[in-house]
Amino acid sequence: MSTQTLTSHTRRTVTHKQTPEASRRPSRRRRRETRAALLFLAPDAIGLLTFVALPMLLSVVLGFFWIDGFGNFDFIGLDNYVRLIQDPQFWNSARVTVIYLVALVPLIFVTGLGLALLVQQKFPAVGAIRSALFMPYVVSIVVVSMVWQFMLTDRTGVVATVLSSVGIEGLSFLGDPRFALGTVIAVTIWLQMGYYMIIFLAGLQDIPTELYEAARIDGAGPWARFRQITLPLLAPTSFFVLLTSMVAVVTGGLDMIFVLTSGGPANSTSLLIFYIYQQAFLFGDLGYAAAVGSVLVAFLLLISAVMFLVTRGGRFSHDD
Repeated sequence: MSTQTLTSHTRRTVTHKQTPEASRRPSRRRRRETRAALLFLAPDAIGLLTFVALPMLLSVVLGFFWIDGFGNFDFIGLDNYVRLIQDPQFWNSARVTVIYLVALVPLIFVTGLGLALLVQQKFPAVGAIRSALFMPYVVSIVVVSMVWQFMLTDRTGVVATVLSSVGIEGLSFLGDPRFALGTVIAVTIWLQMGYYMIIFLAGLQDIPTELYEAARIDGAGPWARFRQITLPLLAPTSFFVLLTSMVAVVTGGLDMIFVLTSGGPANSTSLLIFYIYQQAFLFGDLGYAAAVGSVLVAFLLLISAVMFLVTRGGRFSHDD
């Protein structure tokens, strides 16, 4: 009995002596992993700081100056921001941008998810169909816009010719303020739906098929399976699509607007990003353009923060 007690005491003593060394090993490994992670993140972090954060900061600073683009500048304080508040064209562009955002983001979401659900099924030539749907996204936006401009030309375009053959005439999709913004939205959806289809398809393929089989055995129909399984498990993917599409809608679109409508007719398609381009490169008012850009960035940051708070970072749940 005493021999067993001595042996147990010896083991505890050895274990006690080895504990500090064993505790240091995980900390060393953790430091090595941290250094490796920082090294891998460094290129992207440097790129973001250089090409995103620094230009944003410079845009805010330039908003307090009058700059003519020829090396002449003068500090004017908040004059650009006061002018912005009193500028009716700025508010018109802001209104058009909000309409464009509110209409386009949900339509892109629904279209991308719907196409992903369709091409997820196994049927002949599904790979070719996926490629065909994704193909417009890899084509230059300028090329796509020029093709659509040719197709939508009044009276002589392909669309006008087809519509006139069925008795519909006199529609000007790019020349009528009532239809111009809707036409740009439709072309943008056609251009981007393939990309978001691929994103949703990747999310759908990560959902275990066993869940659908169990739900089918329990008698759940297609709608119940979609509502109870697909949508909840697609929450992170949905958040990614909503956030990236919102940023793309607000900051993109310049190329397409420039080719299709040049902001017209009657400024009905003049997005804020196009208005910034006009002020900076057509009118040479770089300081005012920087002020408008700063407001646009602040708007994006505000919406992104609200989305993160409401969805808890894409989890759409209040569970810890």
